[in-house]
Amino acid sequence: MSISLPTKIDIKNGKNNKAQIIIEPCYPGYGVTLGNSLRRVLLSSIEGTAITAFKIKGVQHEFSHLPNIKEDAIEIMLNLKSIRLKSYSSEPLILNLKVKGEKLVTAKDIEKNAQVEIINGDQPICTMTDKNTELEMELTVAKGHGYVTVEEREKEKVDLGTIMIDAIYTPVINVGFDIENVRVGERTDYERLILNIETDGSLPPEDALQRASTILVRQFLFVSGEQSVENQSAEPEAELKDGVEDSAVSIKQATVAEAAVEQKGSSAKAEPATKKRGRPKKDDK
Repeated sequence: MSISLPTKIDIKNGKNNKAQIIIEPCYPGYGVTLGNSLRRVLLSSIEGTAITAFKIKGVQHEFSHLPNIKEDAIEIMLNLKSIRLKSYSSEPLILNLKVKGEKLVTAKDIEKNAQVEIINGDQPICTMTDKNTELEMELTVAKGHGYVTVEEREKEKVDLGTIMIDAIYTPVINVGFDIENVRVGERTDYERLILNIETDGSLPPEDALQRASTILVRQFLFVSGEQSVENQSAEPEAELKDGVEDSAVSIKQATVAEAAVEQKGSSAKAEPATKKRGRPKKDDK
């Protein structure tokens, strides 16, 4: 008996960029295998955008205090880390922020840029407490994967007065999965994989799942010897852009098609020939 593939995938979109994705029926033990693999890739390997550095006029380092501003540079840095963005450029970009007066400064006060979309515009940055206060900032925005600390980017060259930030690139905020038993024929130990995915809004959960699946498939194709390093794309992330453009079918269509092929192949196998029993004939001398 061959290891069967799942035949059904159901995506239930919820509120606040959350989705529940159900994959079933998985061969016994494969629900956990798929769940663990997808969770690790979703949290660590999906490309996203983050603010990687900032520069405030009149501030030389992160321990400075700004006049007539409630927060110090460290608190402003923490607020900037919470801003979620989506960049349409492969190169780092500079965003500008110029405000004046007594007000709460939020992400929506950042000057518009056609190549960058700010997801959570209501994210606070700082509080200005005097009507004559002026604030000028430069924000460096870049693409990347996972979570990258400042120590890992020590070789980057920056201007004097630039404060670097630990970059939270991943657009996936949380991933969890549950396993339930389902019946297939007379067996009751098949598994239903229930994935709960939450993103920051820059990428829909179902697109994040497609990208994670494609990344895993590429790795397994190399391990199986079906694809060499030379045949792989030099820029794999470009192919994954906008819901994996290189995929000819969706996850649901692919899994159903593969299951149909597997079932057809197993039914077409011929019965093994039965051997005739009896004493062997003796050669005439």
